[in-house]
Amino acid sequence: MGLDINAPVFLVSGITIVAFIVGALVFRESATKTLGDLRVWVTTAFDWLFMITVSAMVLFCLFLIVSPLGKVRIGGRDSVPDYSRATWFAMLFAAGVGIGLMFFGVLEPVYYFQNPPLGIDPADKEAALAIGIAGATFHWGLHAWAIYAIVGLGLAFFTYSWGLPLTIRSTFYPLLGDRVWGWGGHVIDIFAIFATLFGLATSLGLGAQQATDGLNYVLGVPATDFTRVVLIIAITAMATISVVTGLDVGIKRLSQFNMIFAVLLMLVVLAVGPTLDVFRSFFVGLGEYIVRIVPLSNWIGREDTDFLHGWTTFYWAWWIAWAPFVGTFIARISKGRTVREFLVFVLVLPTLFGLLWMSVFGGTALHQFLVNGYTGVTETVTAWQPGLVLFKMLEQLPLTGLLSFVSIILVIVFFVTSSDSGSLVVDTISAGGKMDAPVVQRVFWCVVEGLVAIALLLGGGLQSLQAASLLTALPFAIVLVGMIVSIWIGLRRELH
Repeated sequence: MGLDINAPVFLVSGITIVAFIVGALVFRESATKTLGDLRVWVTTAFDWLFMITVSAMVLFCLFLIVSPLGKVRIGGRDSVPDYSRATWFAMLFAAGVGIGLMFFGVLEPVYYFQNPPLGIDPADKEAALAIGIAGATFHWGLHAWAIYAIVGLGLAFFTYSWGLPLTIRSTFYPLLGDRVWGWGGHVIDIFAIFATLFGLATSLGLGAQQATDGLNYVLGVPATDFTRVVLIIAITAMATISVVTGLDVGIKRLSQFNMIFAVLLMLVVLAVGPTLDVFRSFFVGLGEYIVRIVPLSNWIGREDTDFLHGWTTFYWAWWIAWAPFVGTFIARISKGRTVREFLVFVLVLPTLFGLLWMSVFGGTALHQFLVNGYTGVTETVTAWQPGLVLFKMLEQLPLTGLLSFVSIILVIVFFVTSSDSGSLVVDTISAGGKMDAPVVQRVFWCVVEGLVAIALLLGGGLQSLQAASLLTALPFAIVLVGMIVSIWIGLRRELH
């Protein structure tokens, strides 16, 4: 069986990424310094670009939900969904946030409680708690999912309604016409592959760090770079097996497993933890999120640069880097949905679930500190040992060993789900939108993903992972602006 590729896209992206892997591993010190400097430059020089672009996507999505364009059905009026709503939501949610929620669910609310943004006094514990939950939700809520929604909606609409290939360039057909099949389209798809691979590598690196720290905490496994590399290799192998079995077997089953066990873990923590305080944190956090969403979206004259550049700008770049992957994956499974239904499920429901997750895990940790005087979590955050934070919170709950073990398994399975889904998406883009490319291509991209994560982890750790996401997200942010215009034109044509 021959390779089924878009040669310019496959060769340019493949050769460039392999060269990066070799360079990062051979010149580790230089790579670490260069990536660190670039991270600072991008977050400070282009904060305005990321903030404007992402806020524009939120407003556009909310407008589509309430506008007549929301009744347009993806795939035509008679199109029927391929999956139940529960399965559909499980697959899109597991692909979109898995590892991140496990890593940041306790870390972020506690960090913002200790270091509140917007000039809030950390001595005001009530205000600090509220902004802790709201700040985390701001990064994992409407803004994050609006980025995924734009890419997913554009791809699903132009693929199933217009009959175009499932690749990023297709979303520009109303603007570029047949020129999307030339080098303009090649460049768009190459940017998408770079963003996807490096955005995923950041998540895989975080997952490897947390899983290794958890194994060290629970079982005494050494938390070394060697252990992390072995873990990435093992999980990449598992992801390869999953991606070979395809979307409706491996990926679908893993996504369902993820959601079931993630919800069970959350419910157990809710039940055995400070249940009433958690619900209070949810509603306080929701109110604070609504009140603070505009000032948090502003970048002009901000004095809380640690929050703005160290967290928000990075997050927007990370989500943009993830957008080709998550958007393409969501598009593949969203045929038959109306635009309104699509946006409610992809934008609103994950935001509420994310708020609940932050309230359960972050709210429990904050209750342990404020009411019980337990400093294990806060001291771990202050010492910046992010991979241990979740396990320090679980230490104070009943069934600690079981909950910690289940958390490690969840991180690993989320890891596999992200890797196999990402490989499938990159393979689709490099094959010119074809969804049935040969297995050998899926395997190639799965292996490359693991190698990129290893190269970045060894070449500077978390800082290098973040820098890579930022750099690849920068050009793709421009692509997203054009995508908004193209979707608007396409939907209006469909409605009229």
